[in-house]
Amino acid sequence: MKRTMKRTFLLLAITLLTVTGAQAQMPQFGNQTSEATARKFTLNLTDDGAAQMVCFLPKAPTGKAIVGVPGGGYSMLSNTHEGTLAHGWLNEQGIAYFVVNYRLPEGDRTKPISDVEQGFRIVRDSAEAWGINPHDVGIMGFSAGGHLSSVISTHSPFDVRPDFSILFYPVISMDERVSHKWSCVNFLGEEGQKDPKLVREFSSDKVVRRHLTPPAIIISASDDRLVPFVTNGLEYYKAMRNAGNECAMYVYPTGDHGFGFGPWFKYHDQMLTDLGNWLKARQTPKTDAIRVACIGNSITDGHGIDMATAYGYPAELQKILGDKYWVKNFGVSGRTMLNKGDQPYMNEMAWQDAQAFRPDIVIIKLGTNDSKPQNWQHAAEFGQDLEQMLTTLCPELAQPAKKTKKAKNKSQASNLKPQIFLCTPIPAFKTTWNINDSVIVNGIIPIQQEVANKYGLKIIDLHTLFANDGDKMLTDGIHPDGKGARRLAEIIAGEINR
Repeated sequence: MKRTMKRTFLLLAITLLTVTGAQAQMPQFGNQTSEATARKFTLNLTDDGAAQMVCFLPKAPTGKAIVGVPGGGYSMLSNTHEGTLAHGWLNEQGIAYFVVNYRLPEGDRTKPISDVEQGFRIVRDSAEAWGINPHDVGIMGFSAGGHLSSVISTHSPFDVRPDFSILFYPVISMDERVSHKWSCVNFLGEEGQKDPKLVREFSSDKVVRRHLTPPAIIISASDDRLVPFVTNGLEYYKAMRNAGNECAMYVYPTGDHGFGFGPWFKYHDQMLTDLGNWLKARQTPKTDAIRVACIGNSITDGHGIDMATAYGYPAELQKILGDKYWVKNFGVSGRTMLNKGDQPYMNEMAWQDAQAFRPDIVIIKLGTNDSKPQNWQHAAEFGQDLEQMLTTLCPELAQPAKKTKKAKNKSQASNLKPQIFLCTPIPAFKTTWNINDSVIVNGIIPIQQEVANKYGLKIIDLHTLFANDGDKMLTDGIHPDGKGARRLAEIIAGEINR
């Protein structure tokens, strides 16, 4: 969305805040507003008002916000007990709540997707006016709305992707044999159901991305007869856990399907306690935190480290730097700096996300996989591909007047926006996967040093600094273990704080 349109939405939001007693135009459960609610109003998400967002702002905001997505099998909207009814409890917790009454697909799945994405844009654009931390906006979907929420969590661009997901008895698979048939048919269409690639693409458990898919909590009943939990919610949990992403799962003994926030649910109070504790336990970055993007291959990704999201080197770096910083892992295993390599990093969603993150500091650790013979045959292009990455991250570098001869101290390098640290590869203690330490030492590192000097960047010589840490490696001799990840984080944190 263009910035002018964003400003329009923000002005509209501020105007609506001055209107007291504004009522949503969609059906409400008892049409009641909680005592914890400061403002209630409705915004159109489409010009014709076919999609709307009902907004509930709390009297005592904590900065957290949730975008609600009702269920209904993509044929209707259950927007009371799976929508507006949740506002009271959420507002009491200081959480702003926004219920998206999205358009039904009717053969065009882009309609509900775009409506929810539009809701996210408005919430984040209006965050300051509404007392919201734009980095703490989650999504909460029920049944088919849970599927739509999982699609937004796995497919949508970084700026409209949730920071966390709450999925009530979600439809996850688009294979009608193991899911809710009519949700599948209504979302994909009759023809779409015949396309295996489309079915897979929108079966959210198949497209969970390591580090990039937001943390999730799944809430279901064991006796759900409409949306089989074992082939839907459980599969999403397994995909998240296998990727090392944060995910919790609460399965209550009974309740069948569709209990939502209804007080008739036998485990209603326990469910609220469980959900509340999960929300409180989430660590949220401060709005003014210094953003650190960790770009790299499997060593950044945390290959071989169980729950690398919590124990890989970027996670350890976060622990060392503290809450004044916000460190995100954009590592992808097997990737190369070379655009003609077998798996170029700059072709990845992680690369797009790293840019959209708008980092203040970037740690680039690529080159290990470039040393493989099939990749290093393109050695002549390594320098220019590295420069492409640098100038994309920091366009100022592309302007000759902005270049410095050599970064002699922190003050020179820190003038760049973002500040970029270029890391040499750690030693390849073994030749696993044809990774060649001689190529790293004699080919890759000299090019990195030349480019760093050209642009006045700080280079972190991990190859030298990690040379005596061979005991902190996995058996493959390429990837650090948990202790090695901590050691990498300590080295990098020391350079950041130098």
